[in-house]
Amino acid sequence: MIREPAEATLSGVGTVQIPLGVLAEAGLSPGAAVVVYSDGDGRIIVRRKSDTIRELLETGTL
Repeated sequence: MIREPAEATLSGVGTVQIPLGVLAEAGLSPGAAVVVYSDGDGRIIVRRKSDTIRELLETGTL
């Protein structure tokens, strides 16, 4: 559920700054280790690295 949508723009080198409010809602802070992957057309998933590793070990899938 998206609580506080915020606009961001991709830079010429493919970086995007995620607003601090969005990070806070997701329970992330600047400097957090994350895993990023595509979830289809127009969707990018950003997850805590530790959550991704734990799920992979528990289920064998992401």
